[in-house]
Amino acid sequence: MLEAALKEWHRIAAEKDVKGLDAALADDVVFQSPVVHTPQRGKAITKAYLTAALHVLNNEQFHYTGEWTGPNSAVLNFATTLDGIEIDGVDIITWNDEGKITNFKVMVRPLKAVNMLHQMMGAMLARMKPA
Repeated sequence: MLEAALKEWHRIAAEKDVKGLDAALADDVVFQSPVVHTPQRGKAITKAYLTAALHVLNNEQFHYTGEWTGPNSAVLNFATTLDGIEIDGVDIITWNDEGKITNFKVMVRPLKAVNMLHQMMGAMLARMKPA
């Protein structure tokens, strides 16, 4: 299960497949952001955050640099550059037995990158809100 689910995540990230998130996320998924102090619960809010991240972080410099797996989880180290700031981070993803993402935690460094992402993600999420 993990191998297929992980392969699907890599495909979604590479293709920026926002629609693919619907099938990949469990209804009760929890998203943990590096800038929001409380876990975000539910498919809709998690999809919104991941959609924004696919647009903000996942640029032409974005690439995964390492991968560590457990029985139903993976830690994916990534790197990218935004506005001249080198960003290093990890996606920590957990899947259920059906291969759906149940927890998605993002951690980012350095602090300058966290602050910039806070602004950029906030702006992207505001633009995504329905009128």
